[in-house]
Amino acid sequence: MANVNAEASAKLDAPAPLRLPVLRLPRAALGLLLPVLVLLAIEVAVRAGWIASHLLPAPSEVLRTLGELASRQALTAHIAASTLRVAAGFALGAAAALLLGAWVGLSPLAHALLDPSFQALRAIPSLAWVPLLLLWLGIDEAPKIALIAIGAFFPIYMGVASGIADVDRRLVEVAQLRGLTRGQLARRVLLPAALPALLNGLRLGLSLAWMFMVAAELIAASRGLGYLLSDGRETGRADIVLAAIGLLALLGKLSDGLMAAVEARALHWRDGFESNAR
Repeated sequence: MANVNAEASAKLDAPAPLRLPVLRLPRAALGLLLPVLVLLAIEVAVRAGWIASHLLPAPSEVLRTLGELASRQALTAHIAASTLRVAAGFALGAAAALLLGAWVGLSPLAHALLDPSFQALRAIPSLAWVPLLLLWLGIDEAPKIALIAIGAFFPIYMGVASGIADVDRRLVEVAQLRGLTRGQLARRVLLPAALPALLNGLRLGLSLAWMFMVAAELIAASRGLGYLLSDGRETGRADIVLAAIGLLALLGKLSDGLMAAVEARALHWRDGFESNAR
């Protein structure tokens, strides 16, 4: 018994093991870590002469170019032009996709009639639409907005149609047993159950709207971030090209973050793995 007490007191008197503090960074800081490290590495490589500055300018030079564009008030005009085109094209594409996707998801006849054609059109590359849109709509804003709407349409349409088609059949059977009409079934069961797929389609559609905007502005535009890309290529200014790419990444991330916030608020009831991980 004495030995046991001695061993217990020795354990109590022993110093606690050294625990190193664990650095816990916010998720936003973790997301910025990789881009910051890459930019620092490029800055060092260019300053050291390992990379030719006319091929890959230093990030500080790109920031200086952005400052020059902003001082001439040209940057605001380019950003506003591209943002308005994306907003208009996304709104048109999303409205058409929501209506047709819901119709195809709810009606077997509409699915058999429209879905094969939409699946074929979905495979057409964005640039393949450009000559036809220029012939039909000219070179003003209409073909640019139409091309952006086409890009936004298909992922949203797929999200709505597949979301409705994947609704658990047992939910539909329970609703029918409770005497819900076809309209009530769509409004109270099918569309809410398809909401996760719908919102995911909206996020994908918005990102594709930005991509199609660049394709549209590379063709015939005097303002916009796509025009900046083309202007930098024609003048041999890699700093302008990288500045436009950086702005596209920033605007795309901001718009996607806004859609993600809407999605999180609309789907606050969802208890999935990702929600628990956060």
